[in-house]
Amino acid sequence: MNGQPPPDPWKSFRGVMAGTLILEAIVVLLALPVVGAVGPGLTAGSTGYVIGVAVLLVLMSGVQGRPWAIWANLGVQLLLVAGWFIYPGVGFIGLLFVVVWLLIAYLRAEVLRRQKRGLLPGQQPTDD
Repeated sequence: MNGQPPPDPWKSFRGVMAGTLILEAIVVLLALPVVGAVGPGLTAGSTGYVIGVAVLLVLMSGVQGRPWAIWANLGVQLLLVAGWFIYPGVGFIGLLFVVVWLLIAYLRAEVLRRQKRGLLPGQQPTDD
């Protein structure tokens, strides 16, 4: 062995989750012009809601190392789905990202299962 610790699969997984939250915040902020152009337009409440959710998503990207982070990420999606009452497009963004976060939760469970069985590439013996 070359003295280096095996790669940490959770470090890259935390990066994927944080990056997804940042991407989601951008998508949510891109809904502002749409909400402004359709229906009753932007009000103080709708603007505050959309910007508030985007800020929450950015802040959540900083806590992805916590064991409860993925479940909190899924919970935040429910807040975004509730945006359907502000404008259906915002709720649709929430539904879309619920699917994304369910896929990420599935991938997390699969990595955990493989890690427990010792099947991850970093857990395999190397041919040195």
